[in-house]
Amino acid sequence: MKDIISFFEKLPLWAKIVLALPVLDICWAVYRLCRSINKGNVVGIVLGILMLFFCPAIFWLIDIITLLVIGKVIWID
Repeated sequence: MKDIISFFEKLPLWAKIVLALPVLDICWAVYRLCRSINKGNVVGIVLGILMLFFCPAIFWLIDIITLLVIGKVIWID
């Protein structure tokens, strides 16, 4: 899990934005789920699983905006 988390955090900004596009945004859902599993956050794990199946089509725009503004995707951890 830590390898996946560090891989996503070390990506250049342009690669992060490409992964935030509508079809590829599932990558960020997996990243969020891995972060929650790594920290043992049960609420984050449940939300991550729900996001993995239902929300990538919704959160892609939020991910792109947060990447451009603060340089990372937001999550509850």
